Amino acid sequence: MDTSCATAAARVCDRIEAADGEIRAFVPEPGRRERLLREARTADARWNGPAGGRPVLFGVPVGVKDIVHVDGLPTRAGSDVPAEALAGPQASLIDRLRAAGALVAGKTVTAEFAVTAPGPTRNPHHLDHTPGGSSSGSAAAVAAGMVPLAIGTQTIGSMIRPAAYCGVVGFKPTHGRIPSDGVIANAPTFDTVGVFAPDVATLAPAAAVLCDGWRPSGDDAEATGRRPVLGIPLGPYLDRADAEARSSFEERAGRLEAAGFTVRRMPFPDDFDRVAAERVVIGRYELARTHAVWFARYAEWYREQTAEAIRQGQRIGDDAYAAVLGERAAFRDRLVAAMDRDGIDLWITPAATGPAPYGLKSTGDSVMSLPWSYAGVPALALPAGRAADSLPLGVQCVARPGADERLLGWAHDLESTLGGSSAPV
Repeated sequence: MDTSCATAAARVCDRIEAADGEIRAFVPEPGRRERLLREARTADARWNGPAGGRPVLFGVPVGVKDIVHVDGLPTRAGSDVPAEALAGPQASLIDRLRAAGALVAGKTVTAEFAVTAPGPTRNPHHLDHTPGGSSSGSAAAVAAGMVPLAIGTQTIGSMIRPAAYCGVVGFKPTHGRIPSDGVIANAPTFDTVGVFAPDVATLAPAAAVLCDGWRPSGDDAEATGRRPVLGIPLGPYLDRADAEARSSFEERAGRLEAAGFTVRRMPFPDDFDRVAAERVVIGRYELARTHAVWFARYAEWYREQTAEAIRQGQRIGDDAYAAVLGERAAFRDRLVAAMDRDGIDLWITPAATGPAPYGLKSTGDSVMSLPWSYAGVPALALPAGRAADSLPLGVQCVARPGADERLLGWAHDLESTLGGSSAPV
């Protein structure tokens, strides 16, 4: 069997050319095949010894969200703002991927500047439904089988939600665990780089390559060999899920209990509405500052949804921002204290409020990710069945800050119990 990078490059180009005309997950790239073959031949020449000496991601094609700078590819961020205005040095996460032997298959579609104005990507399961956002192209590219890995980012729900809508695994690590240099910011307090894959086994090696200071889960003696205690956060947060999502989630929770997992139902958080309001203040304030120079020069090039979000942030003063910023750390402390008090290792929740909505003018509701992104803790979306219209549903698993290795170490067992991946119908 030919295991060369060149063969892998040719195959991924074939898949993109065959599927992306209707999915539109990738940013169009003239000369993609020629570029990829050049990259692949360079990798083959660099690692031309026995297969056992090749790096862990050798020949693996990766889609990269188009807010991440990649040498040789323009960054457009889903916007009409000139690419030369947005240009910057290659992200160090791309350096890590390439050092591990991966191939950059191309840029994937994002909502404009990773905010809310959607791109053209369609859900591979039902083309008239949203794939979610803002990492829409990355999730859809994996779901459609074009690439086995894709890079996304999450400010609030931009990985967990599209993973659920598209029926793939989405991993958002602890805030800052994957370097975000070379990534166009939305709100730096929340922005987190993550990974999509069809299953946990495919995702785990990429997480180990990308995350700072990764420790193999087998090194964690306390967690190895036992199942996590799971917590369901009852109250106004969980009530945001629709009836179909709640019913499916409760069925999956029952399945976990029947398989021997301990599941505890606890009220949390009791201040969800306040947390949601504080998230808006921080996020919009930082978005406006991120875009201060670009927006002053190119405001008319921005889509209205993005422009209004920036204008909202411009109206938020420094004092209001500073007043709520400290509350984030306090909420994170309360989250950890609640887990300690009730002996919870992982929270489990619906990964989205329901299946992917009909239409392409909205990317859906990110609220099921809100408290966890606000706290900066790691989260994982796992496929968990389908809705009545056969669209995927997912379960979200949330760990303590810094417990990324434990989360992925436990994820294999959770994945198999919940039902595994959801290939497009």
